[in-house]
Amino acid sequence: MSSVVSEELRREVLEANLRIPRAGLATLTWGNVSGVDREAGVFVIKPSGVDYDALTAEDLVVVSLADGSVVEGRLRPSTDTETHRSLYLAFPSIGGVTHTHSTHAVAFAQARRPIPVLGTTHADTFNGPVPVTAVLTPEQCARDYEYNTGQVIVDLLGRDDVRAREVPGALVAHHGPFTWGATATKSLEHAVICEAVAEMALHTLALGPADPPQHLLDRHFTRKHGPDAYYGNAPSA
Repeated sequence: MSSVVSEELRREVLEANLRIPRAGLATLTWGNVSGVDREAGVFVIKPSGVDYDALTAEDLVVVSLADGSVVEGRLRPSTDTETHRSLYLAFPSIGGVTHTHSTHAVAFAQARRPIPVLGTTHADTFNGPVPVTAVLTPEQCARDYEYNTGQVIVDLLGRDDVRAREVPGALVAHHGPFTWGATATKSLEHAVICEAVAEMALHTLALGPADPPQHLLDRHFTRKHGPDAYYGNAPSA
């Protein structure tokens, strides 16, 4: 039976999920990646609680972008599915979402502190601090908790798709990081970077940092992003 999503998208989402433990971003099964097919109106996501070592492309679950119903798959989707869906609906530029419980980013989330921009490594990807959300209310936790987890990120970014592209991640207070990108692969890369800069920030803060000059940070962001970007090379044919 043919699928509503391409094998290419399934393979990309599978590989991104398998990279979570390889990158040291998750303990046990504490992480998930999804990728969206907006033309088909669906996204593909890791099933709930399945070990990465056992995960196959056939295990992935296809979910309706419109209402969150399962379109394809024999397993239950990740418990974070509604958070992913909330982000896809709010930000048209997002093609993939990653959630992990990586140690250093979670430390900032639990402390309810944004990850500050302390140097160029951070500024290469995030045009500003990685922000932290408001705490979910009792009402938000009692009903539609996972969807509301996405909504506090949406509210944090002011539903601004440009800001979502420039700062492709956020910390949910007392919970952990969600990152996103144009593809599932990019969202996972941003999760790797988020964890790396969180670890660097904690070490730097322990030493007592000096604030980096804004012009240096701006230079590092704009050489990789925007119309005048010049970092990297186009892939060979």
